Amino acid sequence: MKYFSTALVLLFSILAYGVEPLPYSFIRVDKNGQFVRDGKPYYFIGTNFWYGAILGSVGEGGDRERLCKELDFLKSIGVDNLRVLVGADGENGIKTRIEPSLQVAPGVYNDSILDGLDYFMNELYKRKMTAVLYLNNSWEWSGGYSVYLQWAGYGKAVIPAADGWPAYMAYVKQFILSDSAKVLFANHVRHIITRTNRYNRIKYVDDPTIMSWQIGNEPRAFSEENKIPFAQWMSDVASFIKSLDPNHMVSSGSEGSWGCENDICLFEKVHADSNIDYLNIHIWPYNWGWIKSDSLKELLPEAMDNTKRYIDEHLLIARKYKKPLVLEEFGFPRDGFKFSKKAPTTCRDEYYRFVFNFIRQQKSTNGLLAGCNFWGWGGFAIQNSAHVYWQRGDDYMGDPAQEEQGLNSVFSTDSTVRIIKKISRSLIMSH
Repeated sequence: MKYFSTALVLLFSILAYGVEPLPYSFIRVDKNGQFVRDGKPYYFIGTNFWYGAILGSVGEGGDRERLCKELDFLKSIGVDNLRVLVGADGENGIKTRIEPSLQVAPGVYNDSILDGLDYFMNELYKRKMTAVLYLNNSWEWSGGYSVYLQWAGYGKAVIPAADGWPAYMAYVKQFILSDSAKVLFANHVRHIITRTNRYNRIKYVDDPTIMSWQIGNEPRAFSEENKIPFAQWMSDVASFIKSLDPNHMVSSGSEGSWGCENDICLFEKVHADSNIDYLNIHIWPYNWGWIKSDSLKELLPEAMDNTKRYIDEHLLIARKYKKPLVLEEFGFPRDGFKFSKKAPTTCRDEYYRFVFNFIRQQKSTNGLLAGCNFWGWGGFAIQNSAHVYWQRGDDYMGDPAQEEQGLNSVFSTDSTVRIIKKISRSLIMSH
């Protein structure tokens, strides 16, 4: 009955608003653990596009002309799966936090950004693109854990750039044990998932443009003693999302064992949950110390070896539970650890080819590593040469406010784009 209801909603949309219904259904997982869409295996090359809702707004930070240009370009190179942040939390003007915020106070929303989210999702809809929408963040750059704690009365949110990482870790580990902070987040989840898109009048729960709802960006326990309650919280949130929206998949947003206190058993426990439909991992060779800023080329082979081991380790769990695995974040600096888009990307290109080949091989063997989202899309952003870190008024790109602008961004002029286009076409041709 619910599928018949969805069909009626789509028919109503085209009659009332001139929006053509998507020619494909919800992406799901079959009994063999593969993503399927319209009965066919679904493998993809996607990107991270965290600023989509901001760019789609008509307020501060909005640029709909650029948004449409970016989406058209991504579609043209075969990138049609975007991983997107559902808004920042907290007041604006905080160092290293992106802005403008979506949720400025508990349950108080910047309607311009909500409008931008609806507009962005409708533009994806029209282009037959899909999105993974993540609802929280364990890191400071969009608020998340730390802001919910501040709102729940745990004192002013700690900022790593100002207060240091040990202080930040000690602060945010309280989130998993705070019922009041978790309730504030649950209210946000309900508010977003139960929305109706104002541009096409399709309820979010009925929109196959959404591939999955994601609990958060790199959710962590942040301490050994938090591991059991962390797993329980992830299970509770997944169940809550499914109760609101049984049509869509739910994913964790996990980095893998690296984000589970280096405990692969904790990762397995989280992803064995029946309400979490597929596995996520992230891989960051520079952040994790596999490469150094002064030896990117020299340490690249070691980074590749470590990447293969990390993927293989998590694929074992994917096979055990017959669920797909997505490498939804990975990045590599530009040559010489430069940030300008004029700097070459020789090492990055080689690393991307290496990662993409995993997806190609998995597709040829019906494997469970079903897709990846590189971090992140810089596209047509114009860099400000006067400073390295993001400042109000700068163009948005793949690198959020706490990172050097251009560090991991893939721009439309990069040689990396040719590699992305080639692998995307090969996956499409083999469908």
